[in-house]
Amino acid sequence: MTRYTPRASTGLRLLPPGGEIDPHRHDDHQLAYAVSGVLSVTTDAGIWLASPARALWIPTGTVHEHRSFGGADLRLVGIPAPRDPLGLARPAVLGVDALFRELIVACTDAPEAERDGAEWLRLRDVLLDRVARAPRYADYVPSAKDPRLAAVCRMLCDDPADDRTLAELGARAGAGERTLTRLFRAELGMTFPQWRAQLRLHHAMVLLAEGLPVTTVAHRSGWASASAFIDAFRRTFGHTPGTHRARVDGRLLLR
Repeated sequence: MTRYTPRASTGLRLLPPGGEIDPHRHDDHQLAYAVSGVLSVTTDAGIWLASPARALWIPTGTVHEHRSFGGADLRLVGIPAPRDPLGLARPAVLGVDALFRELIVACTDAPEAERDGAEWLRLRDVLLDRVARAPRYADYVPSAKDPRLAAVCRMLCDDPADDRTLAELGARAGAGERTLTRLFRAELGMTFPQWRAQLRLHHAMVLLAEGLPVTTVAHRSGWASASAFIDAFRRTFGHTPGTHRARVDGRLLLR
């Protein structure tokens, strides 16, 4: 059952490793950010990850649920529906710099009694300006609707290191390679290699948050070597897995 809360919450929640927030929706938009740890946001359209370098914009009416990896210092900011700087129908991943981070922390650290005051509302206005200006990233894992495509996606979600070809996976799912290639583009908006790479990077972020060594993360996520994994991670996120882990652990702040 989906929980309905008209007003999106604002504030701080400390989630333990594996901690969850059940499926719910609200009439407000919401900004979700993990000062430390990694947070997944799942909707019927896919899975997004928030981390110290990425915030998530969740549009009004979106049914979503949260899960923490490595324990998360979760910050949530509710935004009234008319105040919409992005105009999006689905969640978005936003790049976070030091100023963006401090604005989120200031908004969520403020006592509840002050959150409708003039000073706090001005602070939120500045935050919304940063939301509008923040870089957006397409690093989420979209979900499949077609049962044949969904079967292939489930196999890889169960084991992201599975290196079978699309033809081999299709044979198990009852669909040909050409059909699946078309479905990946038409339904998920990306090629099969792009989707699998995205899934593996998400899996790697989760494993890093859970404290596994980089070499173990690389192999469990489908890379042949740690160096290949580090290169792919740096190309996608702009920093190494080691830097990501230090931020997730709270040992390294954004600059």
